[in-house]
Amino acid sequence: MCFTIALGRLYYLHVHEQSKLEQIAENNRKQFSVLAAKRGNIVDSSGNLLATTKSSITIGVDPHSADSTDIAKIKKLSKYLNVPVQVIIAKFDKQFISGSHSKELKKCRWQKLASSIDEDVYKQIKALKIKGVYGNRKFERTYPGGSLASHLIGFINKEGNSVMGTERFMDYYLRGQDGWRETERDGRKREIAQFRTREVQAKDGLNIRLTIDQVIQSAIEEELKVIAEKYTPKGATIIVSEPKTGYILGMGNYPDFDPNSFWKSPIDSHRNRALSDIFEPGSTFKIVPTSAALNEKIVKVNDRFNCSLEKVKYKGRSVKLPSDHHKYKMLSVKDIVIKSSNRGAALMGMMVGENKMYEYARAFGFGTRTNLGLSGEVSGILHPVKKWDGLTITRLPMGHAIGVTAMQIHNAMAVIANHGVLMKPTVFKQVFDDSNRPIIAFSPKVKHRVVSTITADAMVDMLKEVTKEGGTASMAGIKGFEVAGKTGTTQKIINGRYSKNHHVASFIGFLPANDPRIVITVIVDDANSRGIAYGGSIAGPSFKNIAKQVIRHMGILPSPSRVQSIAANQTSITQPGL
Repeated sequence: MCFTIALGRLYYLHVHEQSKLEQIAENNRKQFSVLAAKRGNIVDSSGNLLATTKSSITIGVDPHSADSTDIAKIKKLSKYLNVPVQVIIAKFDKQFISGSHSKELKKCRWQKLASSIDEDVYKQIKALKIKGVYGNRKFERTYPGGSLASHLIGFINKEGNSVMGTERFMDYYLRGQDGWRETERDGRKREIAQFRTREVQAKDGLNIRLTIDQVIQSAIEEELKVIAEKYTPKGATIIVSEPKTGYILGMGNYPDFDPNSFWKSPIDSHRNRALSDIFEPGSTFKIVPTSAALNEKIVKVNDRFNCSLEKVKYKGRSVKLPSDHHKYKMLSVKDIVIKSSNRGAALMGMMVGENKMYEYARAFGFGTRTNLGLSGEVSGILHPVKKWDGLTITRLPMGHAIGVTAMQIHNAMAVIANHGVLMKPTVFKQVFDDSNRPIIAFSPKVKHRVVSTITADAMVDMLKEVTKEGGTASMAGIKGFEVAGKTGTTQKIINGRYSKNHHVASFIGFLPANDPRIVITVIVDDANSRGIAYGGSIAGPSFKNIAKQVIRHMGILPSPSRVQSIAANQTSITQPGL
């Protein structure tokens, strides 16, 4: 009977359960492990580290593999892990745990002792040779600058997925390719290296060099903190770029977040307002109708308009003109720009006509995405002519009846600074490997010419007067430098009506005016100020603060007239007889 039972059991195991048991044995003997690839770095234009990956090790113990003779070493292990001795001993002694779906006890093969252990500490732990204690290595993304350029960089979430910014857009290059290893292990689950059958090494990710400059980016974010403390706005954006290349040297938003602990910030702060928030640009848009009228040779700089009129005839009907902040009579085209006359802009817009106004607005980049390469960008609002109402032709030239992003209006001003040519903006400069060998280079790219060089230069001459005494942005002027720019003060629409207490203040300018090196945009949404939050008084000073720091950092020389004046003074001092 005993032999019959034994033979029956053997038959059952070797025939009926053969495939199942062979699979269990195979799984116990074979070991398949993934070799994780290291994610590439993100650096600024000078190579300063903005995002990197560090290896992190989680230390644990297999209680069933632990040896009682190693208990004496636990004191040192406690010191390395910064974990109390009693806690470690308790985890060494935990032999069984309850099942997740039943009360049945099963062997405990892993108890975590500590996480985020550095490689150097792990080497010291391995030197202790405590049986059953081992570590699992994983890579953690870290951002040395904290919140610096957070909207440009993005972050990696807890699931290891890239979210927004460079992390998402350049994920294909950054993530690399995981490897894998298939081998055998003995009864104690130790690898038998000579039985490795297949091994594919991981290929680490490539690195990304951005166009931004860490010094300029830091200056932007410091100024945003000043704006936030002084005006407690709903939001603010500052952009700095090179007009000749389209390279973004810095872009910051308030509020921002720390990608190292992104979950601690409201989801609203993750939004890149420079690309996602739409607002009416107001007077900064007046460069479009003015440039269009000059470029089409409809007007000349010194042509005069009667800005005291409240209504005019347009295509056989009476059209009401927008009001101005001050009462004006006859203003030249130049004065309309300097004094930012709404009526003057409307009159020029009507001379240009609906179709041409729409075409020029599109040519300047409105109504389409800039394709900067960062997530969350919107195209703004620019309705086709067939959807215009009777007042659009008078309201669009003054920056109403249109929705733009900060990046769009910044690009439009860069067209004037770049002698009438629209460049494709970018924050990516290069993809390179660990040997610093370039793989892909992102060169400046011309999109198209918007206006002639003559028109752009005429606009520059008028915009220079805006920052001088008597202009709307005298607070943005910088001694020794010719600054060109335009202010914007837009009433926000609250409950379907334009509010007298809520504004978007902006100033966009460039310098040196005759040979621009930088374009700077400052936009403050709903600044808490006494009276109207004018662009010249709210955004102008911030423009000036940023520009001064960029001038020093980039070594931008004063305007030629200023240099000649300094040289003349030096000559008179060194040669008093002349």
